[in-house]
Amino acid sequence: MSSLARHIGQDDVGPLGLGCMNLSHAYGTPPEPARAAELLRRALELGVRHFDTAALYGFGRNEQLIGETLAGERQRIFLASKCGMTGVNGKRVVDGRPEVLKQTCREALARLRTEVIDLYYLHRYDKRVPLEDSIGALADLVREGLVRYIGLSEVSTATLRRAHAVHPIAAVQNEYSLWTRNPEYGLLEECARLGAALVTFSPLTRGFLLGAVADPAALAAKDIRRDMPRFQEPNFSANIAVANDFEALAREVGCTPAQLALAWLLHKAPHIVPIFGTTSLTHLAENLASARVMLDASLMARLETLVGPKTIHGARYNEAAQRDIDTDEAPPA
Repeated sequence: MSSLARHIGQDDVGPLGLGCMNLSHAYGTPPEPARAAELLRRALELGVRHFDTAALYGFGRNEQLIGETLAGERQRIFLASKCGMTGVNGKRVVDGRPEVLKQTCREALARLRTEVIDLYYLHRYDKRVPLEDSIGALADLVREGLVRYIGLSEVSTATLRRAHAVHPIAAVQNEYSLWTRNPEYGLLEECARLGAALVTFSPLTRGFLLGAVADPAALAAKDIRRDMPRFQEPNFSANIAVANDFEALAREVGCTPAQLALAWLLHKAPHIVPIFGTTSLTHLAENLASARVMLDASLMARLETLVGPKTIHGARYNEAAQRDIDTDEAPPA
């Protein structure tokens, strides 16, 4: 395995980052702010440097949580946030207009209690606005000293190239895990060519391969997985056998399923920077220990045969959510 060092731009961000979304958003009722703050502080104690948030998460509450909890540790952390998708009157809105992106940044700086954001992503490519205009606005923020690096989220290889022609892109944040392999259709290679990190969200398959979802019907009413085809029948039942086999392979390796899923990404390429989310102090420590799991080429091959496009049933998003993203899809068979 290559070194565990991971970089975004010129910054060493460590092998694993913490995705903070579910401390305020997305998977049912979030933890109380005091418990969420405790987890953020514990992550810092355990060596996490890279913290990822967004204006959308909790409609600003997540950025506020991080600002209130970690502002005093600003020099110790690499702080990433996102614009271009926010909450407006209680609804999620994609808006890539330059003036909106700049205003979102100013609001984020206030909530985060910082003078500069290390990495600022365009959370979604708003196809009603020329990409060059949106990236140009983020480039203005860099020139003003409010942002250090620019990133993109949920984009295709072609979109990355267009954006990079306007301003260097330091990172692309797309979903990538054993059960979601879209970056392998061009983006993974293009990020390496351009010197951009591939920051991988939902590396733990939204809990599925960990056995965290025994019955989708029992998910909280506001849990976003309820609308995801892989968690709906008949796909869910078809995928259960894969999860069981994955758990058995983790026992064979001598680690937990979560550690195996993260170790696969860390072994896949040195420019991959996984970020995981959790509300559990126990799972936090467990996930960070995945950096010690060693996988050889034969195990990597077994994992990729066991879990992948040929064995997982269902799309990752429903049709409405799919329209908001720009990721590469598998080429026609």
